[in-house]
Amino acid sequence: MERTVHCAADPDAVAREVADRVLHLLAEAQAAHGDASVVLTGGTVSRTVHATLAQHADDERVDWSRVDFWWGDDRYVPSDDADRNAGQAWEDLLQDLPVDPERIHAMPAEDDEYDSADAAAWAYGQDLRAAVPDGAPWFDVLMLGIGPDGHCASLFPDHAEVESDADVLAVHDSPKPPPTRISMGMPTLQRAAHVLFVATGEEKADAVARSVDGDELTRTPAAGPRGLRSTEWYLDEAAAAQLRD
Repeated sequence: MERTVHCAADPDAVAREVADRVLHLLAEAQAAHGDASVVLTGGTVSRTVHATLAQHADDERVDWSRVDFWWGDDRYVPSDDADRNAGQAWEDLLQDLPVDPERIHAMPAEDDEYDSADAAAWAYGQDLRAAVPDGAPWFDVLMLGIGPDGHCASLFPDHAEVESDADVLAVHDSPKPPPTRISMGMPTLQRAAHVLFVATGEEKADAVARSVDGDELTRTPAAGPRGLRSTEWYLDEAAAAQLRD
């Protein structure tokens, strides 16, 4: 399994590199088996990545109508809340692509049909199990951010969710607001063919170094997800400042 660190001058350059890599991997997947799947993430830099990808709506390398879109986590808030990862991805990316609405798998919101975050997480896990292929990577591409504390998706250091074996789970005590979220579990985050971490800024440098070095999961959840074929870190110079030579 290939592990590679890419360092660019600034966040915009990082976003361009990530977008180009995602396009390449999706095209490669479609050439191999017709369809492709990508797990989207949240955060400031991801919004730039999504907006950059949207500029490639007419790129003939990818048939966007045959791409499945999933989310690694989302906030369990009303569907029209501006902080929803799904809403931001729609605004920045999906509304500009010729996608199949049936292939957009947003995580449930607080005002959906479920009576709790736990029930919503279980239902998303069921949908996921029904959609992914047996005996193969569940996703072609999985994008993740890295928090300054080392969290990824909504799996936080020293929280029990990091060690859960659930495909998808509710998070009730997030140290970042809002406190209630839905997240893919670590076993699911380890079932992608290609994992792309994206991080910028000097406040991420220590957590990035721990992720690359493979720190203990309870201390650095971002040390856990690894692609079955490749794992890559896309960083700006500030976020890469503490990496070992």
